[in-house]
Amino acid sequence: MDTIKTNSFKAWVLAARPKTLSGALVPVLIATALAHADRTLHIVPALLCAIFALLMQVAANFINDFFDFIKGTDGGDRLGPERAMAQGWITRRAMLWGIAICIAMAAAVGLSIVWAAGFRTFSDIWPLLSLGAACIAGAFLYTLLMSYIGLGDVLVWLFFGIVPVCGTYYVQAGTLTTATWLAAAAAGLVIDTLLVLNNYRDRDTDRLHGKRTLICVFGEAFGRYFYFIQGLAGCTCAYILTHKGYPVAQLALFYLYFHLTTWRLMSRIRSGRELNRVLGLTARNILIFGILLAIGLVLKN
Repeated sequence: MDTIKTNSFKAWVLAARPKTLSGALVPVLIATALAHADRTLHIVPALLCAIFALLMQVAANFINDFFDFIKGTDGGDRLGPERAMAQGWITRRAMLWGIAICIAMAAAVGLSIVWAAGFRTFSDIWPLLSLGAACIAGAFLYTLLMSYIGLGDVLVWLFFGIVPVCGTYYVQAGTLTTATWLAAAAAGLVIDTLLVLNNYRDRDTDRLHGKRTLICVFGEAFGRYFYFIQGLAGCTCAYILTHKGYPVAQLALFYLYFHLTTWRLMSRIRSGRELNRVLGLTARNILIFGILLAIGLVLKN
């Protein structure tokens, strides 16, 4: 890679880890497609939710980069070349400012969502404000706690599945449905394959630094099959939607071809930097799943 100037625009782009951003947008896309299918689409709150999700994902990536650098756990193959502070691309002070600015912008967008959705009473507003605060707390909790006690996957299921899908749908429809929960489960399970692949690749360095991810605890073979089962479970949730009034949601099952192909590549490589290629393919697969499910939901009408 070419030399990156410290604190340059290119350095910040790399620090934001663009490959991970599909995981932020897919839940919003799915929830908005569901709102469209249910004739409750409101485009402004939906767009603001997408911006909020992107800002929070970037903030989480900055937080992860900063604290892993401070604790000295960003060596080896961890997240490939995108460890901005370890590479010397971003200074400590600049990264702190980056985190603060991203969170402040996300908070401002969050307040805009409440206003754009038409919520005016305290009883309507406080659940959304609490959800926003939980998102900010979650961005810190993964790096500081959850990744050390084997609960990182739970955090992803919540904050890349339940929270963004249900939250995005709620600010448009003002209610939640069984289909919303199924779509949220599908999104969380499929998006978690990205974390599983990351933890699978980093299992040896994680053990050295005291991180007890599920793969560190249960081993390499568990990691491989956990990755596969998560994608399969996500598709199962999408398939159930076909029996809940969304017959074309089964379009998402085409994702399984890409998931299986990527899993086979992962199973063949098993370790080393070459798994970074699988990380990119997994991010692509998540986007494919989100687009296919969104199309399937929209075609209800």
